Amino acid sequence: MSEGLNVSQTSLTLPLLKDTWQVKTKSLFRFLGPAFIVSVAYVDPGNFATNISGGSVFGYSLIWVILWSNLMGIFLQSMSAKLGIATGHNLPEMSSKVFSRKTNWFFWIEAEFAAMATDLAEFLGGTLGLYLLFGIPMIYAGLIIGALTFLIVYMEKYGQRVVEWIIGTLVAVITIAYTIEVFLAKPDWAQVGIHTLIPSLPNGEAVLIAVGMLGATVMPHVIYLHSQLVQARNKKDDTEEQKRKHLRMERIDITIAMNIAFLVNAAMVIVAAAVFFRNGIAVDTIEQAHKSLEPLLGTLSSGAFGIALLASGLSSSAVGTMAGQTIMKGFVGLSIPINIRRLITMTPALIIIALGVNPMYALIMSQVALSFALPFAIVPMLLITSRKDLMGSLVNKPLTKIAGWIITSLIVGLNAVLLYLTFTGNS
Repeated sequence: MSEGLNVSQTSLTLPLLKDTWQVKTKSLFRFLGPAFIVSVAYVDPGNFATNISGGSVFGYSLIWVILWSNLMGIFLQSMSAKLGIATGHNLPEMSSKVFSRKTNWFFWIEAEFAAMATDLAEFLGGTLGLYLLFGIPMIYAGLIIGALTFLIVYMEKYGQRVVEWIIGTLVAVITIAYTIEVFLAKPDWAQVGIHTLIPSLPNGEAVLIAVGMLGATVMPHVIYLHSQLVQARNKKDDTEEQKRKHLRMERIDITIAMNIAFLVNAAMVIVAAAVFFRNGIAVDTIEQAHKSLEPLLGTLSSGAFGIALLASGLSSSAVGTMAGQTIMKGFVGLSIPINIRRLITMTPALIIIALGVNPMYALIMSQVALSFALPFAIVPMLLITSRKDLMGSLVNKPLTKIAGWIITSLIVGLNAVLLYLTFTGNS
């Protein structure tokens, strides 16, 4: 009799567990997306340059920098998402409510320059991708990237979910391309494991490259953008419990997306170490990396590299343009038609390409600009998220505040080092 009851209970329990799992899975998928858009900034052309340079010069030694930069990125993106969920506004909008109008004009000006500097690097990467793959002259390749970026961002008209799918697909392309690269490179996995867990800085040049890796990973424009992207899942009448659930789901989204970005970044360093460092080739430019891969690993490898660079440049250009829109409208409430806002953030990059400025020089200067702008995104975010009257039950806890200021001090300090070394001619 008891066996019959157990069988009956099991037959009732299994469908119930299955239904519960399906409900939770559907709920999770409904919230996935914003972090995948944000994660593109962590695998943009600036990351290609710093990661390939680091791997070719120092082998596997700097993989740990990628890990720690990623952990910092997860923390900051979680805080940006929390701000957007708790307040129902993005970071620039909240800054306009909390700080004086003069302060917000300052924030807006520096954030616009940062967005333009970001676009410059992203457009440059996409342009180089087209040039390397198809031999299209740089200026024409830049115009094509501009048009494709405009198209991707225009798709936002049909809902943010459409843009999330497009960006997610491009991230998948980058991931697949570098999976192929790692397979062909045949790295020393024991060394990979050691240098992922044990920090080391062989010399002063390694410090500069490590700071460059951090600067290329933790970027201000996506701190602004993430607080806007979560609004698509916000509802005006959300209770505190619903907001907490939204944040839990968004943290899962961030963890998945950012760890994919970590694996791609680590793969860039690993491939550079296994191919270039092993063969005594110090890579100074992205073009050199592309040309060197073919004789060393074959056409498939160089093709995969070019495709990854194109997907990176195209997706990150779209994300940079979206961030520019958020920044322009939020701080000072400028009401400019959306297409004009898109053109404003794209134009400086196209001008730089048209003038024929050295790509690596332009990339370095864009990173310097981003290094300078970073604290102006992080500090206001920490101040706002620490106010209970604004954040409600999602206000920063004491440990979160401590961690936030430690990370902020570390990022600002390291970026100050990058700024100093650049302007004193030691870069």
